[in-house]
Parts: sequence; structure tokens; C-alpha cells
Amino acid sequence: MPHRNGFLYLVAIMDWASRKVLNWRLSNTMHADFCVDALNEAIAKYGPPEIMNIDQGSQFTGSAWITTLTEAGVRISMDGRGRYLDNIFIERLWRSLKQEAIYLEEITDGFQARRVAKNWMAFYNTKRPHSSLERRTPREAYWLGRDQKLAA
Repeated sequence: MPHRNGFLYLVAIMDWASRKVLNWRLSNTMHADFCVDALNEAIAKYGPPEIMNIDQGSQFTGSAWITTLTEAGVRISMDGRGRYLDNIFIERLWRSLKQEAIYLEEITDGFQARRVAKNWMAFYNTKRPHSSLERRTPREAYWLGRDQKLAA
């Protein structure tokens, strides 16, 4: 995420079936800690997923991330090297965030960047319908999917 003095780094934990962003974190470093913190918060709030798909970034191949998933009983699916299409839903999220929010403002610092990301993520989850979700928002699709699993 560009800003006046450099870049900030954003991680999102997404439910693929509903496209809901379960948690996200912004950091001024590429250390794995902020990614693991976001993952732990998502697991605490929503429970562990069956499978976690990740790319080969160092944050996701390091022991902290792998150990967190393994201890939670989550199977790991890793994208092929340079295969952005393997994780197309998160790549689409980044594209939409940049085009609909980040590139429309001159972000001057981390506080403003966090505010822009927070507002857009809330909009994305609760107000932005998706054609692939039968015009539901990710939040609506997520809870509908959970209700259907419970009823089965």
C-alpha cells in the first residue's frame, strides 16, 4: 500500500466460498508477525478453516505461520511459484481495493492508510454485492453458508 514515505504491507484472511474478509492487518514491515496475528484473530473468531491457500511469500512459508496452521489442524495449499491465478480471489481483492480506494487518495501516513483500508474493507464485506454470490455481499453469503452447513 503506497504512501508518501514508502509502503505499508497488508494481509487479509479470506473465506473463499463467500469472499468475506475475516480479518486483515496493516504493517510497516514485511515480518511475519502481523500476518500470524491476523490469522490467529481470524481463527479465534471464526474457527479454523479446513484448508488455507497461501502464496510462497516468506511470511507464509516461515515456521510461525506453518506452525499456527498445523496446530489448528488446518491443511495447507500453496500456490505454484509465480502463479497469481492460484489465489485469484485475494488478488482480485487487492485489485479492487487499489482501484476503488487507495489510488483515489493521496495517502500521507499509516494512520490514513489504516482508515482507508478499514473503511473499504467494511464496504467490501457489507455493501458490495458480487455477481458470483448471486448479488449477495460477502457477509450475507458467509452467514448463509454457515447456516446451511449447520442445517445439514
